[in-house]
Amino acid sequence: MTAFSLLDLVPVVEGGSVAQALANAADMAHHAEATGYSRYWVAEHHGMAGIASSATAVVIAHVGAATSTIRVGAGGIMLPNHAPLVIAEQFGTLDALFPGRIDLGLGRAPGSDQRVAQAIRRTLETDPNAFPRDVLELQSYFADDGQTGIRATPGAGANPELWILGSSTFGAQLAAMLGLPYAFASHFAPDALDQALAIYRRDFRPSAALDRPYAMAGFNVFVADTDEEAELLASSQQQAFVSLRTGNPRQLPPPVVGYRDSLPPQHAAILDHVLQCSAVGTVDRVARGLAAFVERTGVDEVMISSSIYDVAARKKSVALAAEAMRSLTVPA
Repeated sequence: MTAFSLLDLVPVVEGGSVAQALANAADMAHHAEATGYSRYWVAEHHGMAGIASSATAVVIAHVGAATSTIRVGAGGIMLPNHAPLVIAEQFGTLDALFPGRIDLGLGRAPGSDQRVAQAIRRTLETDPNAFPRDVLELQSYFADDGQTGIRATPGAGANPELWILGSSTFGAQLAAMLGLPYAFASHFAPDALDQALAIYRRDFRPSAALDRPYAMAGFNVFVADTDEEAELLASSQQQAFVSLRTGNPRQLPPPVVGYRDSLPPQHAAILDHVLQCSAVGTVDRVARGLAAFVERTGVDEVMISSSIYDVAARKKSVALAAEAMRSLTVPA
């Protein structure tokens, strides 16, 4: 069966707080563990009112303490924002706290707009074009091979599972060259999905970490007892996407009946494009959507994403999505 995992943006809902969002994250990670998910990831975003996971390593420690078996990690850390030594220390610490359970997905985007990115980096001598070099430096700290002349403490000898993330073919090429697992952000940037997966599989070089390609892709899922209820739940994320893409990011809003049909054509086109890799509806309908996605991509794992305003409705959707995934007969 194709593995399935959960991406949590740790949403701050309208009328809610960061404290409540973080409490929900721990609860959601525990729920994902109980319902059979392979891993639970949070992502580094900055300057966004509706996302509470900017201090990503801290959030991972928080959810790690609330769980016992599920893998927890970053999907991902935006490495150009950081000195690789700092990430080695952070994830070396996490690996010591939760041995055998830590994932470290690495991306090269800023996770913010350029103004915020500049505030984060300040005089940090790096940029997205240095991403491959930074990944190699980070690997060196974990391997404790002496190439940097610095010993990361914690970090030296740590063994978080490294992933390369991407929304273009660049990450696919790097993951293939380094022999690392690869995750594609098709849940919000679907355009290069098929091409990136093809490049990754074609060019993959076995490594000490991985002897064959292992690919994951993001997929939005909203499941409820009826199609109409699921469509309503999905409207919160739809509103957030439209707001973000039109330059007005906001906290996750409550659902709105008929939201998609109320949009002007240009905004509807934004949603249709960004959310191509999605399934909304009952378990049976979502299972069909997931099966078609797995058959199309051949991915080894699906990373499910679903920002839902009501926590109870989201927990139910996450559980029903697990049921849909377990029903699939398409091999990985």
